[in-house]
Amino acid sequence: MNKIILMGRLTRDPEVRYSQSANPMPIARYSIAVDKKIKRDDGITADFFNLVAFDRHATFAEKYLRKGTKIAVSGRVQTGRYEKDGVNIPFFEVVVEEQEFAESKNASQSAGTDTGAEQSYVDENGFMQVPDDMEELPFN
Repeated sequence: MNKIILMGRLTRDPEVRYSQSANPMPIARYSIAVDKKIKRDDGITADFFNLVAFDRHATFAEKYLRKGTKIAVSGRVQTGRYEKDGVNIPFFEVVVEEQEFAESKNASQSAGTDTGAEQSYVDENGFMQVPDDMEELPFN
């Protein structure tokens, strides 16, 4: 079985190109940074994964995903080699089979900036803390 599930933030906006066939298909390439649970001695705190999405997943990426957006992705690992200047270079990428937003738009926008109000109730893991002065919870 070849299955990988990742959650992380886009490191750049998706780059979309179209295949050169009778019915051009969109192909999106982007990458995500996935935080490590344990910080390494060399200071690296994330792993980076290259993603490739086809057809409707590529259209979704082009329309909705931007640098910094937190997403959850599942797909399959694809490896191969290509030649550049006479040298064989191996590559590793994830072919997207499913993708979805991993946080709200408001949380995504405030993740990079500490503006106060909305972020004041969010802990370091991204969970909202219920204020002590809240009398009723918004659900039964």
